[in-house]
Amino acid sequence: MENLARLFSITFLAVICLLASIPCSVGLHASSKSAKPNILLILADDLSWFDLGCYGSKDVSTPNIDQLAREGMTFSHAYTATAMCSPTRQQLYTGLFPVRSGAMANHSAVKPGTKSMVHHLSELGYQVSLSGKEHFGPPESFPFEKREGLKIPSGPEPFCLVLASKKPHDGWPKAKGYDPAKLTVPPYLVDNLETRRSLARYFTEITQLDDDVGTLMADLQAKGKAKNTVVVFTSEQGSAFYGGKWTCYDRGLKTAFIVKWSGQIKPGSRSDALIQYVDVVPTLVEIAGGNPTQVDTGRKGAIGGGNGLDGKSFLKVLRGERKEHNSYVYGVHTMQGAWIGGPYPIRSVRDKKYKYIWNPMHDRFFVNFNNIGNRLNCWQSWLQDAETNPQAALIVRRWIKRPEIEFYDTEKDPYELNDLAKNPEYAETIKRLKKQLERWMAQQGDQGIETELNNPKSSKEAQWKPMLKKYYKANKDSYDQIFKGRK
Repeated sequence: MENLARLFSITFLAVICLLASIPCSVGLHASSKSAKPNILLILADDLSWFDLGCYGSKDVSTPNIDQLAREGMTFSHAYTATAMCSPTRQQLYTGLFPVRSGAMANHSAVKPGTKSMVHHLSELGYQVSLSGKEHFGPPESFPFEKREGLKIPSGPEPFCLVLASKKPHDGWPKAKGYDPAKLTVPPYLVDNLETRRSLARYFTEITQLDDDVGTLMADLQAKGKAKNTVVVFTSEQGSAFYGGKWTCYDRGLKTAFIVKWSGQIKPGSRSDALIQYVDVVPTLVEIAGGNPTQVDTGRKGAIGGGNGLDGKSFLKVLRGERKEHNSYVYGVHTMQGAWIGGPYPIRSVRDKKYKYIWNPMHDRFFVNFNNIGNRLNCWQSWLQDAETNPQAALIVRRWIKRPEIEFYDTEKDPYELNDLAKNPEYAETIKRLKKQLERWMAQQGDQGIETELNNPKSSKEAQWKPMLKKYYKANKDSYDQIFKGRK
C-alpha cells in the first residue's frame, strides 16, 4: 500500500510538471512556437470606408463585416496612397509607394524585378493564392496561385489567400432592399432623385459583398481554421461617387481596415494609429515569422538606401503593445491611365488632424469618364440642378475646379468641405506639412508635374480629346452658369 501511494505521488508530480511545460493557449499572445498562422486578406473594390455599419453607417446593412469588427480590431486612420484600383492593389501587395514601384497610373504595372508579398511569404513556407480581381503586372512580380470562388484552402501548409472582390465597383445591380427616398445623402453630393437611386444600387452591392464575407467566414470555421487565421478586411479606395475615388480627399484615400486574430488581438478593440497600405506587407511578413527590415523588394530607393520596403510593421499595434505608428500618411494621384481627362497630378500629406493637398495643374478642369459618360447616372442631373440651385453649383465647382493648395481640419470637417488654406491661423501648420510632403516626394523620386507628364500612359490621352470637346460644347450653358462671375 505504501509503495502504491509513493507511485501515485511520483506519477502526479510528473503530470504536474508535464502540464507546466505546455504553453498556455488561453488569452492574448499565444506561444511563438505555435504553428504559423494562416492569412486571409479580403479586399473590396471601390468601397467608401464610412459605408459600413461598423464605421457608423445607418443606411447600409453589413452584418458579417460588422461581426468581424466585434471580433477584432477596427482602425480609424487607415489609408491608401492612391485612390485608384491598379496603383492601390500593387501598393498593397508590394509595400512600395506608387512612384517608386512604377505603378502610379491606373492600368499600369510595377517596374521589372519588383517583388511582392507572394515572394516574401512563399519564402516563409506559405501557399500564396488569389481569387478574384487581379489588375496588376507584370505576372513575374505577382505570381499568385490562382483560385476560384469563396473557398478556403484545405491543405496542411499555412496559406495566405487574397480574396479580391469586384464588389462594389460601379456597374451596380438593381437596387434591392434600399428605398432611395429613405437614404441619407452626404453633403458632398447633390441630393436629387438620380443620386438617391445610384446610392441605393451601390448599397445593394455592398450588402452582396457582405454576404460573400459571411460565406468565407463560414467556410473558414467549417474547415477548422478560424482560430489560427489572421483575417484582414479592407475597403480599397473610396467609391466612384464624386470626391471619392480619383482624389486625395479622405473620401478617396481613407479605407476601412479590420483585423481579427484569435488569441492575439483583443475583440472589439479600436485603434487610431496612422497606418497605410505600404505597412501591410511588412506586418504580414512579421506575423509569418520573417524580418520585414531584411526584405528585398527588388527596387532601389528605400529610406536610408537599399531595396527595403516603404512601410513598416504595425504588429505591436495589433497586439495592443503600441498606440501610435506613423506620424504622417501620403497621397499621390494622376489622371493618366484613367481613360480620360488628361494630366492632373495631386499630392497630399496628413497627420491625424490636418490635411494638406497640392494640385500642381489646378488651372485645368478635373474631368473623367464619370463626367463625360455620366457613368453613375447622376452627373448630368447635377449639371442641370446647378444652373438654378446654388448649393448644387458649389458642389459641381468643387469637383471640377480646385485651387493650387487646399488645407482642412479633418476632425472638425471630415468631408473636407471648408478649405482653410488662406486662413493665417494655420500658416505654420501648412508650412510644416508642405515641407513634409516635399521631403517625401524627394525620397520617392517624385518631381510632380514632370513625373506626371513623363508617365507612359500620357500618350493615350489624345484619343479622348474629340470626346472632351464634344462634351464641353454640349454642356456649355451649364458650365457658363456654374462659373458665372467667377475667374
